[in-house]
Amino acid sequence: TITFYILTSFQRHQTISLEAGIKYLILGALSSAFLIYGIALVYGASGTMRFDDLRDISATLSDHPLLLTGLLMILAGLGFKIAAFPFQIWSPDVYQGSPTSTTAFLAVGSKAAGFALLMRLLWVAVPDVALRWEPLLMGMAAITILYGNLCALPQRNLKRLLGYSSIAHAGYLMMGIAAMSLNGSSAILYYLGGYLFTVIAAFMVIILVMQHTGAEDIIQLAQLHQRAPGLAGVLSLAMVSLAGIPPLAGFFGKFLLFKAVLEQASVHSAYYLLVAIAIIGVVISLVYYLGVLRTLYWEKQQLVPEEIHVSPVSRFVLWVCAVLMIYLGILPNRLLEAANAAVESLKL
Repeated sequence: TITFYILTSFQRHQTISLEAGIKYLILGALSSAFLIYGIALVYGASGTMRFDDLRDISATLSDHPLLLTGLLMILAGLGFKIAAFPFQIWSPDVYQGSPTSTTAFLAVGSKAAGFALLMRLLWVAVPDVALRWEPLLMGMAAITILYGNLCALPQRNLKRLLGYSSIAHAGYLMMGIAAMSLNGSSAILYYLGGYLFTVIAAFMVIILVMQHTGAEDIIQLAQLHQRAPGLAGVLSLAMVSLAGIPPLAGFFGKFLLFKAVLEQASVHSAYYLLVAIAIIGVVISLVYYLGVLRTLYWEKQQLVPEEIHVSPVSRFVLWVCAVLMIYLGILPNRLLEAANAAVESLKL
């Protein structure tokens, strides 16, 4: 996290970058304080910080107020890392103000690390407590999905749009956490794998367009299919994948998450409501993702747009991401097997 603070404000001559770095530092320090104090309370209640020891005694301490308070504070700290409601307020401003390359790494790296730790904490260390928190986790997932998608609708800055979009994706991933199952954890890992290549592709196109135009507004993508057909094609794939449209990686990732949640509906009927809210979120997201595509192909600019040059290295990376978005959607077994093996190693 400390390195993210530095990278966010790396463009020190730009006010917006410094503002993003300061916001991230202040809110990040607050979340770290919650996390550390929560760890201290858990240690005070249990006398250990080893996950396997916590698992052995969590059943007997599941009603201990000190342990529950500590776990809630840890959940709050991790909620900031993954940008889940109500700890998501930093995400759009930091995404918009950070250097675009930093934003791409922040969108995936911080989220993946946060979910990895959250999975190990809830499913390995304190499963008895986690099972009682199903309504809380489902509520966080549902509100995060709706908040992220609704706030993304009016955005005209592409980085800010993807910032709110990342909040919505955190909500979808929270569905896997709330499912409390092996399939849910496998779905999270698969989703993160597909999300990685999709986000890298999207932000790399933004970097190349920004280098040419000097602006981040969606309107700068107008007639991109004429200026750089390859960039337009890759960004189109990224938007379609993020929207969860088949046959790309984003669709299969959402399918696995929805399937894992529906499997738990026999235990708790509220899971049906969570899936319904998630479907509404997907429908809302289609509006702004397809809006980007409309700008790419049908929006007109007053000035004659110039061709955008793409270096061979950038072209190679973009095509690798594009191929993997398609490959993971059509042939997901290899990544899914790796995800299942990783989950089995957690010994849930």
